Amino acid sequence: MGKKYDDALKLIEAGKLYTPKEAVALVRKTSVTKFDSSVEVAIRLGVDPKYPDQQVRGAMVLPHGTGKSKKVLVFAKGAKEQEATAAGADYVGGEDLATKIKGGWLDFDVCVATPDMMGVVGKLGKILGPRGMMPNPKVGTVTMDVTKAINEIKAGKVQYRCDKAGNVQVPFGKVSFDEAKLLENYLAFVDTIIKVKPSGAKGTYIKAITLSTSMGPGVRIDTLKATSDK
Repeated sequence: MGKKYDDALKLIEAGKLYTPKEAVALVRKTSVTKFDSSVEVAIRLGVDPKYPDQQVRGAMVLPHGTGKSKKVLVFAKGAKEQEATAAGADYVGGEDLATKIKGGWLDFDVCVATPDMMGVVGKLGKILGPRGMMPNPKVGTVTMDVTKAINEIKAGKVQYRCDKAGNVQVPFGKVSFDEAKLLENYLAFVDTIIKVKPSGAKGTYIKAITLSTSMGPGVRIDTLKATSDK
């Protein structure tokens, strides 16, 4: 991997800031894995998340998905349980699923819950919270419209949340995606981040943007051209 990484790094001009289109084309060439690597975008924001009015968190559906099929678990009962099953949820239940999770079972990617099931789900906070799996109404995973939630997740919905340093990072496709689809996904995500700029953010909002593949080197984007399709 060392030699492959070094060879990939040579393709990137030191100190250069690329346009989004150039970066997308280049990042596909710098993949160093034998498998179909994910392509990720990391954005450093000019925010301090410790203040409520500077937090950045939400979810959005990428135009072309992430290229990864996600397993969805839904906490629901009665008619909503039947609705979730019909919508394609991988696992649906209540206390039975909570017991499995408490026992260490985590064979799912996203957790959805109807509001009336949060009493059950709330007890799993210490397990699901640190893994970013805790259902939350802000990202659409606590809802009565389980069909919509499941469809969006299966279609390529990604959740984003800035860390303590103000960084946001999400996968937005695979190396196997063509450049046009990757670029469209990238632009949709950056546009979303710009639109959700918190009221407390001062000065430069988007400080840096870097694209990379799994275990591959980073390709930096010129923030002044962050939303350009060129």
